[in-house]
Amino acid sequence: MLLGYNHNITYKGEVFHIQTEDSGVKNPHVITLLYREGVILCSKKTSYADILKIEQLEAVVEDLMKEQHKDMMRRLKSGEFDERAFPDKSKPEPVAELKEEAVITEPPAPAASPQEPDTSIDLLFQEPVTSGKPAPAPQKAPEPKKEQAVSLDDAILNFFGASK
Repeated sequence: MLLGYNHNITYKGEVFHIQTEDSGVKNPHVITLLYREGVILCSKKTSYADILKIEQLEAVVEDLMKEQHKDMMRRLKSGEFDERAFPDKSKPEPVAELKEEAVITEPPAPAASPQEPDTSIDLLFQEPVTSGKPAPAPQKAPEPKKEQAVSLDDAILNFFGASK
C-alpha cells in the first residue's frame, strides 16, 4: 500500500483540498476526494483488481495515483465544480441533490431516554439537533490559513518536485 497525496489549491480565492490514497491489495482501488471547507465536492474511485499480478505493481499504482490526483486538479481549475463549490445563495438546491451527495460515516446514535434531550447529530448540516430546546448558537470555526494562489502548472510541477 502506497502513501497518498494531499494538496491545498487556491482557486477563485478559496482553498480546496485534494486527497488521493491507495487502499492496498486487499481492497485494490485508488480514491481521490476534492474538499472545500471539509465538504466533499467530488470523489473518483478506480479499481486495479484486474492488474494485481503484474510485475512492478507498486510503480503502476503510484502512476495511477499521480494521474488521478492531477486530473482532479485540472478538473477543479477548469471550473467543472464551480456550481457545487460556489452555489448561488438565492436559489436553494433541490433536496434530491442533497441526499445524493450525503456521506454517512457512522451509524445513527441510539435514541436518548425520555429524561435526556435528544442530542443526535444531523449529518446534513453537522450541527447538534435538540428536541424541545432551542439550539445553541453555533461557534465560528477558525479561518483556514490563506495560502498563496498557485497556478495549475506550478502545482503539478511542485507535485513532482520540480519547479519553474
